[in-house]
Amino acid sequence: MLDLFADEHPWLEPLAPGAVILRRFAVDGAGALMTAIEQVASQSPFRQMVTPGGYTMSVAMTNCGQLGWTTNARGYLYSPVDPQTQSPWPAMPEVFRSLCDRASAAAGYPDFTPDACLINRYAPGAKLSLHQDKDEPDLRAPIVSVSLGLPAVFQFGGRKRSDPLTRLMLEHGDVVVWGGESRLFYHGIQPLKPGEHSLTGEFRYNLTFRQAG
Repeated sequence: MLDLFADEHPWLEPLAPGAVILRRFAVDGAGALMTAIEQVASQSPFRQMVTPGGYTMSVAMTNCGQLGWTTNARGYLYSPVDPQTQSPWPAMPEVFRSLCDRASAAAGYPDFTPDACLINRYAPGAKLSLHQDKDEPDLRAPIVSVSLGLPAVFQFGGRKRSDPLTRLMLEHGDVVVWGGESRLFYHGIQPLKPGEHSLTGEFRYNLTFRQAG
């Protein structure tokens, strides 16, 4: 499936009330995005965070922006300081901010101003269990999620963990935006299958923009 529609222009695919997929929206700028990811990781390296319950996450993470999502023994939180380096998180690259501004406007959220970007790196077998993004103080702001590299199966449910799931493939350059009625819908990523991508190698990367302050 990867790059099957490489010559197609980006298109909008409705997902749920308040949620859309912008197919191939980030393809043209993907090289610049990967360069920026490498620059961020050179300052705040990727790491596999440990949940409050002692579980080591299979996804490697880092952050950029004024705030970064992290964990400690007490729970999940946003912090202005990287607990691994004891320095502020790297500034959000302009190429990140520009993409997020265009994607959020295209999805119907022109006033979204992110101050945090969580960067996830998936190796084969890595996954993200069903969860809600609810650590942000203003749940009126949407989530903007950018996929780069290997394809992955995205699960999108409802307000309850037990609600039926929609499963769909996210490919290189796809952007998912959800807010409004869908803002607290459960979502996750199934275990990544092995593969090789010309830009990202054996990995999938995901940028998740949030308004956290």
